[in-house]
Amino acid sequence: MNKRLSFAAGAVTLALTLLVPGTGAAGDTGPWASDTLAGASADALAVAGYWSADDDAALRRATPFQPENLQPPFARTTAIRPTGEQGMIAPGHELGYEPPAEAPEDVVLPKTVGKVFFVDNEGRERWCSATSIESAHRNVVATAAHCVYNPAVTGEVMDKWVFVPGYYQGRSPYGIYVGERVWTHRDFDADEDYDYDYAFANVYNGVRLSSIGQVTQAEYDAHTGAKWTQDGLHYTAVAQDMGRLGDKVGGQGLVYNRQPRDVVYTFGYPGGPDLDGSSPWTGVTMKWSFGKLDARYVSTNPATNSADSHVGIKSAFTTGADGAPMLALYSNTERLGYVTGLVSYFVDQDSNQRYDLITSAYFDGETGAVYREAAQVATGPVTQ
Repeated sequence: MNKRLSFAAGAVTLALTLLVPGTGAAGDTGPWASDTLAGASADALAVAGYWSADDDAALRRATPFQPENLQPPFARTTAIRPTGEQGMIAPGHELGYEPPAEAPEDVVLPKTVGKVFFVDNEGRERWCSATSIESAHRNVVATAAHCVYNPAVTGEVMDKWVFVPGYYQGRSPYGIYVGERVWTHRDFDADEDYDYDYAFANVYNGVRLSSIGQVTQAEYDAHTGAKWTQDGLHYTAVAQDMGRLGDKVGGQGLVYNRQPRDVVYTFGYPGGPDLDGSSPWTGVTMKWSFGKLDARYVSTNPATNSADSHVGIKSAFTTGADGAPMLALYSNTERLGYVTGLVSYFVDQDSNQRYDLITSAYFDGETGAVYREAAQVATGPVTQ
């Protein structure tokens, strides 16, 4: 059940320490898999140009992603018991952050959350939800793995993948952050195992493009600023480097191997219809949902992708909120908390043709290992 109740601030004190057991070097054998999104800055500039053209028209055209497996039957079973040491990565503020003069009484939306946009396997412009997450290079985005990987071809990523933090009514207030590479659990990469439906993507510095125009070959050759070629056509633009993602909007923390009993806030962009065809959400602004993580949910439909250890909360969110962070220990004053889940499934648990449950893969020590691989990768600007 979605709730919109006032929230007394000051109830949570955020940890300021980094409690990550162990580190992993890129390339070591582990539970992760990595795939390239836009591996060269020239490619990244073309991707940013695609979404920025005509005053961000493609962002407004996009529709909520709707993977094939939306509402598998779920059985509620015994609660998950962590088998390893709890790990926590502390959240971090954006540069220049100043705390509010007074503690807010209502829920304050985090700057870290936004939409990921991509072109899916059928050539359609789609969106999911996501959040910036704290890392050494301040360039990591957390979302559902199914919002990065092509559902029709195992191990293949979506096209033109970008993150737009703070998305609001068709606008990109903090710039567009093009994905450079993505890290997920090897079992999702190889088998689309939804018990590992999470991904951590490295993004380039944000960019804001203006004065985008198609030009001749001679004009393109003479241009000394931002330029790219796409589908055989040449484009130039004025580009502004927006800097690193975490420096611009901050980053949420991460917690894993935690007993799933927290009260969490989920922030995202639901926009798809309910099963009865009604459309309770528009997807043009961020919404929030509130509830207590519950038990373990096991898929009872063998035709769906596997889900044997999901946790969930009651919520009326619909598609488009895929990948939205479930934040434990969320501080209304700080606008920060700890990502303890990412929306994976939307479920009609009481069979009334309306979604009433959202679930997430349980975050364990292997989730932490995948994150640490992403956290080591440095990127940079898409313009020189």
